[in-house]
Amino acid sequence: MSYRKYGRARWSRAGAVVVALGAAAVVGIGAGARAPGDDASSIPRVASGVTVAGVDVAGFTRREAEAALAAAFAAPLVLRHRGERWRFAPQTLGARPAIARAARRALRAAEGETLAVRVRLDRRRLERFAAAFAHAFDRRPRSADVRLDGLRPLATEDRPGRRLERSELETDLAAALRAGDRAPIELVAKRLRPRVARSHHRLAVVIRRTSNRLFLYRHRDRARMRLVRKFRVATGQPSYPTPLGSFTIVTKQRDPWWYPPDSDWAAGAQPVPPGPGNPLGTRWMGLSEPLIGIHGTPDAASIGYSASHGCIRMKIPEAEWLFRRVEVGTPVFILAA
Repeated sequence: MSYRKYGRARWSRAGAVVVALGAAAVVGIGAGARAPGDDASSIPRVASGVTVAGVDVAGFTRREAEAALAAAFAAPLVLRHRGERWRFAPQTLGARPAIARAARRALRAAEGETLAVRVRLDRRRLERFAAAFAHAFDRRPRSADVRLDGLRPLATEDRPGRRLERSELETDLAAALRAGDRAPIELVAKRLRPRVARSHHRLAVVIRRTSNRLFLYRHRDRARMRLVRKFRVATGQPSYPTPLGSFTIVTKQRDPWWYPPDSDWAAGAQPVPPGPGNPLGTRWMGLSEPLIGIHGTPDAASIGYSASHGCIRMKIPEAEWLFRRVEVGTPVFILAA
């Protein structure tokens, strides 16, 4: 063979080798593109009808199932009581769900299987949460009261209190966290009644010392009381003034005895039994200020003046009329007006 023919044959064989290698490379690339790990149809998915803690994860991959379960568990728990609502994240209650484990179990579950998410609870943290919530939730009852608005009495509103049943709350929270339930939790609370309801303060007495007048007010539907009747009275002398302030009627006596007080003006006096000459008349309404009261008097000429030794004198028929209406506990306001 001549050198020229030998050279052509050599390069022809070399070209065939290059072509073969190129074809092999193309085949290799094609095989790499169809690798099993990159084929979406080969990724494990949850069987149809499988639910985990109420979440439908059918057809989900493990990562998709984890994301769906984490989102569902992160939904806040809602506490509800008489129109009020509170929302709290499960993490603040000390709950730790085993999301990854539940997702792996879902991949192995049979069609239509129902699974749960295991939740670990920090009982101390849950108790601390319930205690803190109860501290904010609980409310002391507020009794009604009567105060002055200028010269007129005003009856304030009473308000019931409430006390949370903490053990019930802890039990309900633990059950909801374990079950993945996010339905509102109705709080169980005890209603606390006020010691004094507004309806108790039906009447109030206002005494104006300078003008020697007594006013009886009644509470109806409104907070501001309405005048029922007014009387001319006698109040204390300048040397024995009727005390100013807020008081209540603490005792009521029909046909009382009069006993001389421990005072200079009554030195040597003797007790006086019920009867026409009794200094207290026929009715006594003692105030929370010692030795001071509202009473009738046989000395009708003193009415309208500062003539007593500190008590409030009324005409006997008018004292009997007032006695029939006021009660022990009725507020009495004595003003300088």
